[in-house]
Amino acid sequence: MTPTDVSVTTDEAPPEVRTRPSGQVPAVIARRRWRARLLTVGLAAALAVVVALSASAGTVDLTALDAAKLVTGHLLPGMPWMSDGTYTVLQDQVVWQFRLPRALLAALAGAALSLAGVFIQAVVRNPLAEPAIIGVSSGAGVGAVSVVVLGAAAVGAWIGTAAFVGAAVATAAVFGVAYKNGSIAPQRLVLTGVALGTFFSAITSYLTLTTEAQNVFSVMFFLLGSVSAATMTDLAGPLVALVVALVVSVTTGRAVNALQVGDETATALGVRVNRLRSVLLLAAALLTGTVVSVAGGIGFVGLVVPHIARVLVGSDHRRIVPVAVFGGALFLCGADLIARTVSAPAEVPLGIITALIGVPFFLWLMRGRAADEQGMAR
Repeated sequence: MTPTDVSVTTDEAPPEVRTRPSGQVPAVIARRRWRARLLTVGLAAALAVVVALSASAGTVDLTALDAAKLVTGHLLPGMPWMSDGTYTVLQDQVVWQFRLPRALLAALAGAALSLAGVFIQAVVRNPLAEPAIIGVSSGAGVGAVSVVVLGAAAVGAWIGTAAFVGAAVATAAVFGVAYKNGSIAPQRLVLTGVALGTFFSAITSYLTLTTEAQNVFSVMFFLLGSVSAATMTDLAGPLVALVVALVVSVTTGRAVNALQVGDETATALGVRVNRLRSVLLLAAALLTGTVVSVAGGIGFVGLVVPHIARVLVGSDHRRIVPVAVFGGALFLCGADLIARTVSAPAEVPLGIITALIGVPFFLWLMRGRAADEQGMAR
């Protein structure tokens, strides 16, 4: 049996509806499919609105409609308002060269981190997992901070390259320790990721404390996350990583559904469990490392958004992914808009905004899981 045969079980009867009478299962699945489609369209429309609002917010006075018209003028040359003096050169440059790349990078980073969270939660079968749990963010932080400390930050590309190398090293280390007896145990992976993440964070703290004073601000701003210096060139890496990860998601969707039922069941259905976990973890590492390399450390996106998507559309991986991708893009783009405006003209690091939202959400999840476990014990 091949992994594609899994659809007989996982598509028609996902885990959350298997306890229902058989006559109700198709209706439940149909409703959740339509809900997922409507949510995806709605989130995409909301994202377009937030991007326009983000492109209009700032000291140069513009409305969201003005920003949308300026962007349209660049995408579709020949628009009359681009040459009739309606907008100044400064307004055009502010929107196209500064605000739009920032909004798009926030959206891409949010989508990538959210998809990475979906993958990792599927691998460890735990809705409380997120990209930082495998230590990738901490490894990327070590690479980037090392460049700043060594004085090579003047060449901006070095920071991104070093962050990506650090993420790759962290991923390899987690794989090397978690892989035992021909398999990757989810619990071992989590413990290894937490331990190595703490180790990398300690290295980063040491480098920060021992560097020159003028470097500390750059290091801290990077570690807390920001898209303030985004350019169109910065979009390439996260975009490519997101496309690759989406291809992985499409080709492994049914197998991931089977994996959620358990390793034995998945194996019986023809899924190569260890190979699938490795592919998903590599995709998650690629997404996280690429985002950290251009936007710094941004946490909790991969925790909050996938969990909400799962609550809204059920546990079918193929329904979760589009909702999580657009939801993550909307979440982080909106968070960046808040970071720019809440203390204007000063700017709050993006990671602080996501943490202020994510930590209470995480505690609420923990409280709910504890209550469920107590109820089961009774």
